[in-house]
Amino acid sequence: MNTLAETYFRGYFNSIRVCSYRPVPCRVRLLPAVLIPLRRKHLGCWQTVRGAPGDSARSELQAEVAVIHVSQLTKYYGDYAAIRDVSFEVPRGKIVGFLGPNGAGKTTTLRILAGYLTATSGQATIDGLDVFWQPVEVRRRIGYMPENCPLYPEMRVAEYLRFRAGIKGLHGRRCRQRLDYVLNRCWLSEVRRQLVGTLSKGYRQRVGLADALLADPPVLILDEPTAGLDPSQIRASRALIRELGKEHTILVSTHILPEVEMTCDSVIIIHRGRVVASSSLAELTTRAGAETVIVVEAEGSIATESIRQLAGVGRLESEPIPNGTRLRVTTDGPRELTPRLCDLAVQQGWKLRELRPQRQSLEEMFVRIVEDEIPATNSARRA
Repeated sequence: MNTLAETYFRGYFNSIRVCSYRPVPCRVRLLPAVLIPLRRKHLGCWQTVRGAPGDSARSELQAEVAVIHVSQLTKYYGDYAAIRDVSFEVPRGKIVGFLGPNGAGKTTTLRILAGYLTATSGQATIDGLDVFWQPVEVRRRIGYMPENCPLYPEMRVAEYLRFRAGIKGLHGRRCRQRLDYVLNRCWLSEVRRQLVGTLSKGYRQRVGLADALLADPPVLILDEPTAGLDPSQIRASRALIRELGKEHTILVSTHILPEVEMTCDSVIIIHRGRVVASSSLAELTTRAGAETVIVVEAEGSIATESIRQLAGVGRLESEPIPNGTRLRVTTDGPRELTPRLCDLAVQQGWKLRELRPQRQSLEEMFVRIVEDEIPATNSARRA
């Protein structure tokens, strides 16, 4: 019996082509209950790449507390790692900013979540469904707006959206209701009969957002939604995202920090393909304000060696200004360090123009993070 079973299973595994996405059985099919443990035993690399749907009670528990769950997600293009071990969670009903400089891996991550790309390894679930094993069900629950929306320029706005609604399974009365809703919500009513190819960049972005909203998905994934917009359009888009956040869970990528501050509840910072910080916006702001920056301006040049020897000095930056020098000294104890700096200024005869403490801003903290100046903490914390 053992020999017969061994021959049977060997025939199955020899008929499978191993790929980075999913097994492709050619001849022999087994029941899922039998296939899952066998695949883990004989092809352990697949278990590392991603587990089967309903793989463990842990995945089900995480799906209850987070709509989007990403664990150890990695994507290679040849030898280049676009993202490496990316992990984060997005709670239900929250607007989460996916913040990072250009080339950090934001678009790659969002494309994987939307099903446009496959990951090299890792796991991702949306609304409890595995992105890799249940891609069709996942796409029914998300509205994805890419950075450059692929539109048909020869179609009219309403015609294009009606076409997209049909693809998403909306017909008849339901289609008309949703079409009118998204046209009004995205300020497209006045251009509904205009050719898409004649629209400005801002209106094209609105059409892409309307497309994402058509099927009324619980999750919206927006990639640089304000890219290329003028200031008035950016303000309107931010207001719209805040309104949509009352009804949807939103993951929005951007490299603009003020956009995150004005629209999001939480922020995930990614740099060089890795998540370096993940927390609520209020917590990140508190963390940024925990350190104080003492600004010193004086005439002429200032030797920084003596300043670095003072107790309590953290980071020290020096930049030339007209007829003088500006120093920025980061410290945890501004009350103790300020008198020491004043004494040093007297000893060395600095002609001070200004010496004032100020709280570190969120922008300064973000710059320090992406420049790898502070430890990468909270990388696996929930957004």
